[in-house]
Amino acid sequence: MASIGAWVEGARLRTLPASAAPVLLGTGIAFGLGRGSWLLALGCLVVALAIQIGVNFSNDYSDGVRGTDEFRLGPPRLVGGGENPKKVLAAAVLCFALAAAIGLAIVIATHSWWLIAAGALALVAAWFYTGGKHPYGYLGIGLSELMVFLFFGLMATLGTLWVQAKTLPWQAWALAAAFGLLSCALLMVNNLRDIPTDTKSGKKTLAVRLGDRASRRVYVGMIVLALTLSLVVLFIPWPAIFSGGIRQWIPGFFVQLALWIGAVVTMRPVRQGATGHDLIIALRNTGFLTLAFGALLGLLFAVS
Repeated sequence: MASIGAWVEGARLRTLPASAAPVLLGTGIAFGLGRGSWLLALGCLVVALAIQIGVNFSNDYSDGVRGTDEFRLGPPRLVGGGENPKKVLAAAVLCFALAAAIGLAIVIATHSWWLIAAGALALVAAWFYTGGKHPYGYLGIGLSELMVFLFFGLMATLGTLWVQAKTLPWQAWALAAAFGLLSCALLMVNNLRDIPTDTKSGKKTLAVRLGDRASRRVYVGMIVLALTLSLVVLFIPWPAIFSGGIRQWIPGFFVQLALWIGAVVTMRPVRQGATGHDLIIALRNTGFLTLAFGALLGLLFAVS
């Protein structure tokens, strides 16, 4: 039986800040529009975190029963470490059920019925990433990145904004897309680290298909494009929140400066050819950059 510490490690709490970030961004925009709700924001946060932990447990279960964790780097897994697979599966189902229950309550409270279909698709995508007979996470054709972009970028950000503000301006779409790209970069650097071990275990990710050099270029491109999108949004007048000029551009400049400096520091080891455990640091820093993106931009919009 795994210890409590092993279960905490299996939940991979270090992945949670990146899951909370789109909720912070969507909530910040909602408050900037004068329609924010702390209660709904909290509900969205619980849904996002529950889905992420559920994904972590379901990946642990699926990879463990397939034996694809045998050569992996990073923290130990529950099933790979000897825990009963059924218990890990039950933990994943419990997290998904919590996300579904809170999500349904939000839908009913806000009459956002279309989110039922979106939420159901998110849960299906979460399971079949590594679950089922033909998990799309092993196909290596970019479906994993597409799902991350859609659900951890667009849906998480725009869904949070919609239930509070009932509006989805183009600026929000651009920022949600930017966040989706950062989430894809997070997945890419994780899979870049695992190219040698995934190759041994027969796990075909997009990084395995592309190879080391191309994967590094794609990772850098995702981050640069994401920050460029946010730069465009910040320096074009958005009358509903701010109309341009000094009050918008000075704080926007410092937010962008902080994000670009953080991005340069984050990308450096990947660009310089870091491998193995050195990429774990890049993975951690990419998570911090993702959190900073959501938190800083969300705060900027909220106080404007």
